[in-house]
Amino acid sequence: MAWILLATGGQLLNAIVAIIDKYIVTDEKALPRPFVYAFYSCLLTGFWLVIYVIGFLPGLSSIGFPHLANVEQPSIQVVGMSFLAAYTFFMALVSMYDALKRAEAVNVMPVIGSISAIASFGMTYLFLGTGLSSNYIIGIVVLSLGTLLVAQNLPRTDTVMQVIHSGIFFALHFITMKGLFEETSFDDGFFWSRVGLLLFTLSLLLVPNYLGKIKEQTKTTTKKTGAIVILAKMLAGAAAFLLLKATDWGDVAVVQALDGLKFVFIFIITVFLGAAIPDSAAVHETRPSVVLRQVAYVVLIAVGYVTLFVTW
Repeated sequence: MAWILLATGGQLLNAIVAIIDKYIVTDEKALPRPFVYAFYSCLLTGFWLVIYVIGFLPGLSSIGFPHLANVEQPSIQVVGMSFLAAYTFFMALVSMYDALKRAEAVNVMPVIGSISAIASFGMTYLFLGTGLSSNYIIGIVVLSLGTLLVAQNLPRTDTVMQVIHSGIFFALHFITMKGLFEETSFDDGFFWSRVGLLLFTLSLLLVPNYLGKIKEQTKTTTKKTGAIVILAKMLAGAAAFLLLKATDWGDVAVVQALDGLKFVFIFIITVFLGAAIPDSAAVHETRPSVVLRQVAYVVLIAVGYVTLFVTW
């Protein structure tokens, strides 16, 4: 049950990040290029290696904080899986940010979450050879269905490929990370996956075309936007750590299915803090029929969530 609670905390942070991301990618004065925003997202996520310094504080390693003493020299399998995890994460972000520029977040994010959950379920059997109990399967199906129904409209033809691509590559990323943890340990796998993420991201600067895009966009970015991006990616890094820890302890397909909780949290944040959220970052819907429909989807996601606890 602890890993489900970790995943829940990760999705709460992801809900906040999703609101900030929508604001950034829809503001033409911020970071309009999805590629550049994905570059900085991966770069800042890689810097979560700093958590190994925190692990030296007394008592923290005993509650799950990684420790450098558990990091070993990587094998070729660990190196390969670390770079594969970096590549799939970057590609998933590029497609997601591109889709967010073309369509509303409420129509993009739920579909990506559902595709990722379903793809993770299939890949768990294909690559990891693990099975799930019938109640777990019911919970995943209900959560995925509730997440999909959150979308007010299905993606348009000009965004459908980006949405499918993003969902599949997020699933590949988490499946790769689960395999990495099984190959070695969480502390070792998390360390080398962050190193791989940093090296992969920095290697993009060696491509002149990519370097030009990044330099051009960086020059036009304000200090305010830069601060918002850093805040968002710090929260995203914390969310990634919680979700990866949950993936290590539990089942990757279930963790991905819990993505639906993010929209429950977004709904709650919008209801209670809607006045403080920019219009470009949240949909302020007051029509009773729409609100009731959203509440129904939240209840459906909650039913799937409770099913997982009953299973446990």
